[in-house]
Amino acid sequence: MARTRGKSPQPPVKVPTPVTEKQQPFAAPPPPQPQTTAVTTKSKSKNKNIKNTSYQSDGVEDNDVFLLPLSDYWVALALILVATIVRVYKIYQPASVVFDEVHFGGFATKYIKGKFFMDVHPPLAKMLIALTGWLAGFDGSFDFKEIGKDYIEPGVPYVAMRMFPAICGILLVPCMFFTLKAVGCRTMTATMGAGLIIFENGLLTQARLILLDSPLVAATAFTVLAFSCFTNQHELGPSKAFQLSWWFWLVLTGLGLGITVSIKWVGLFTIAWVGSLTLLQLWVLLGDNKNVSMRLFTKHFMARVFCLIIIPLTFYMAMFAIHFVCLKNPGDGDGFMSSEFQATLNNKRMKDVPADVIMGSRVTIRHVNTQGGYLHSHPLMYPTGSKQQQITLYPHKDDNNVWLLENQTQPLGIDGQPINGTKAWDALPEPQYITDGTVLRLYHGPTHRRLHSHDVRPPITEADWQNEVSAYGYEGFEGDANDFFRVEIVKKKTYGSVAKERLRTIESKFRLVHVMTGCVLFSHKVKLPDWASEQQEVTCARGGTLPNSLWYIEGNSHPQLQGDVEKVNYRNPGFFGKFWELQKVMWRTNAGLTDSHAWDSRPESWPILRRGINFWGRQHKQVYLLGNPIIWWSSSVAVAIWVVFKAIAVLRWQRSCNDYANTTFKRFDYEIGTSVLGWALHYFPFYLMKRQLFLHHYFPALYFAIIALCQLFDYATARIPGAGARDTALINRIATVSFLVLSTAVFMLYSPLAYGSPWTKADCKRMKLFNSWDFDCNTFYDSYDKYSEVPSISSSVVPTTSAAKNLEPKQEEAPVSQKQEEAVISGAPPAPDQAQVEHRVVAKEEKVEYRDQDGNLLDPEEVKALEGKVEFKTKYETKTRVVDEQGNEVQEPVEGWDQNLAGVAPPHPDVEGVNSETVQGKDEGAAAPQDVAASKDGEKEAEEAKAKPASENQQDATIKEEL
Repeated sequence: MARTRGKSPQPPVKVPTPVTEKQQPFAAPPPPQPQTTAVTTKSKSKNKNIKNTSYQSDGVEDNDVFLLPLSDYWVALALILVATIVRVYKIYQPASVVFDEVHFGGFATKYIKGKFFMDVHPPLAKMLIALTGWLAGFDGSFDFKEIGKDYIEPGVPYVAMRMFPAICGILLVPCMFFTLKAVGCRTMTATMGAGLIIFENGLLTQARLILLDSPLVAATAFTVLAFSCFTNQHELGPSKAFQLSWWFWLVLTGLGLGITVSIKWVGLFTIAWVGSLTLLQLWVLLGDNKNVSMRLFTKHFMARVFCLIIIPLTFYMAMFAIHFVCLKNPGDGDGFMSSEFQATLNNKRMKDVPADVIMGSRVTIRHVNTQGGYLHSHPLMYPTGSKQQQITLYPHKDDNNVWLLENQTQPLGIDGQPINGTKAWDALPEPQYITDGTVLRLYHGPTHRRLHSHDVRPPITEADWQNEVSAYGYEGFEGDANDFFRVEIVKKKTYGSVAKERLRTIESKFRLVHVMTGCVLFSHKVKLPDWASEQQEVTCARGGTLPNSLWYIEGNSHPQLQGDVEKVNYRNPGFFGKFWELQKVMWRTNAGLTDSHAWDSRPESWPILRRGINFWGRQHKQVYLLGNPIIWWSSSVAVAIWVVFKAIAVLRWQRSCNDYANTTFKRFDYEIGTSVLGWALHYFPFYLMKRQLFLHHYFPALYFAIIALCQLFDYATARIPGAGARDTALINRIATVSFLVLSTAVFMLYSPLAYGSPWTKADCKRMKLFNSWDFDCNTFYDSYDKYSEVPSISSSVVPTTSAAKNLEPKQEEAPVSQKQEEAVISGAPPAPDQAQVEHRVVAKEEKVEYRDQDGNLLDPEEVKALEGKVEFKTKYETKTRVVDEQGNEVQEPVEGWDQNLAGVAPPHPDVEGVNSETVQGKDEGAAAPQDVAASKDGEKEAEEAKAKPASENQQDATIKEEL
């Protein structure tokens, strides 16, 4: 704001009108004041009054939300009560796992059991969900494994766990109400905005389930409220600066930023919004060189640094500190983390190992870059190329990760003849250290083959600069020149002077260069197909990147390296090391979620609500995430209107039009512009993301769009130029009530999809405005009468605590029909009723099958022809045929197979991999999901229409390998 700072009074005719006076261009001009009085006043207030109004914004009133009329608080309380009814109504249904409850309920289980897992989201909301379940008596015995898995029978306190997101959804309402009051909107407008939040179908759907989006939007709304209140205090000028209310809202803004980013990284967009507007505030302060000294500016700057950077960062790191304390035990996320990180978990710390690596050492070799998988082989062949044995990168410890380091030639005995066999290196006269440049061979003991490469393209990465890496040979085979690899220690990545000269465990980082072709052993984030158990590809690359070509030795044993020898172990990374590593893994994994999903969508479709998400479908009901069309489309139009307004305003400003001299014009531009900026910063970054995206990613942006809609509504109905206060109040009241009633009516029409309530096919088809709204109307009954024939779940038997487990008597044995259904779902034939069918076993027949090295089944004639010519090493399968006295075949349960499923064929022992220890265990006690009948023609279409959890491959990644 401009002001005069002259040393002596000037002639009255030369006194300019201060540009910071509040201008009312549509009201009658004030009566003229004596010029001498103005000069005198100015002279007397030279140092006092002018300084107190230096950077106060025009047209701003004190909208402190703690100083509102009592009636506003009663309105807010009434809105909270309505929101509670809408959010909590029949929250116990569906009484089974819905959409991403698969993930976030499962994470609660892991928190309660203390098992480490890896997720792409920060831990705050997940820990609060787990805390809610734990307080309600949840013991972590339920795994949330599948959509549709029943909550009632195992007694899961799912209602209590759903109440946390519901409470967050309720708190969203007062946040919206008080935010609109803080930015100067009328009470009716604020009521309308809160009502739009209550009756927004998408926000309701998310708030009734164990998901993260409701806490995320609530934290975002709290941050917006706090920063809006702080901005109001800041714009009132120096009189409010550094006062209690100024500090209060600034500190709460920083706390809100910390909470938001600790729930999801989408909070970074909220940080960008607050940061952008804060920089604008500082920029204005910096330009006021007449009234804001550098000392005062530094005070403003440091206050914002502390509250908006230090507080959020400290809070964010504190959440991960609690996360690490909770997850002390090994879990299925270990494979994502480095060995240093894993060593901090209970029972995962590696024993000290010999530091020096010598010829004959049995070692495990880990990749440096792609989250440290082990160089691995197993007796499975490539289906293409050389069809030799596979070499992969495997994230878990396994006997198939062990390699024997051999020299180019076998050692010589006393008689000067080569000593054959793997134990030839165990009793050397002197240890043979492996120095930089040594050429060696790597022998895979479990399969008796050596690491091998040749000029053959890999099965997946078929680039000219990539060669296949395989395991080649047999026991007693001397090998060939394609087995030779040269060790090249990369000194800049190695710590310790000795480790830079010769190979040492953990300390030395090295490359393995294939001598014959010059390529380097290489791995990258490419997975092999099912025929390799989706393990990571290993190739030999010419010109591959250094990080993907680096390896180190973790395990090391040798008969000559026992006793009092130098040993090493992983360094403890400490909290900051673990914190930073987890951030990098989360970033890489999040960026790697690029697989398509049946219900994903792209950002361009979100503002116009082109598609929703199928969350759940059972018992002729459906939960489908779809927003309230009136609210979504109106908020998008509001954003578009401001963009057009801003474009015209900029053009007129360029033509020297003095529009910004009008206070109302200026406030309209700034206030709605800040909301549109928040919408843009929470929306447009998603265009840069290649990962899976869903409609619920738009909710934070939608919140800002609703704020912009209400502000536009307020200016259009309550701040009409030239209208009287009574007229504007009436117009505002009529307009807000009408729009809110319309939005509520549309909400009611689509509410069955949010609540999972009964609906009819006719009503469903009538409300399906677009084909892209792909909720399945054939799921529903033709009339509501049919729903009365189906027994509904009574809220009186819904478990909210673990005590619900005792509500129903425990049955000794499940019905036969249930057993048969479980058998069908598992892919096995239905089990016969043991009470009705009893067989007396009179004979057992065994059949042995033989296969060649590529896994092809050999018929008896081929086996007979090969007898005496080859050695049969691997027996792939033994089948036992049990015959009863009627000659019928009966399946005999094997050890570990459910005895109640006698008559059901057990799975092949190698059906999921050669080494059973490396296979993820199955929860045999999990109940099978109750699928509704397909309503579309064709099994493929029906499968695509089923609800699937978002990022469904994320959990698989924690087991199989990183993305």
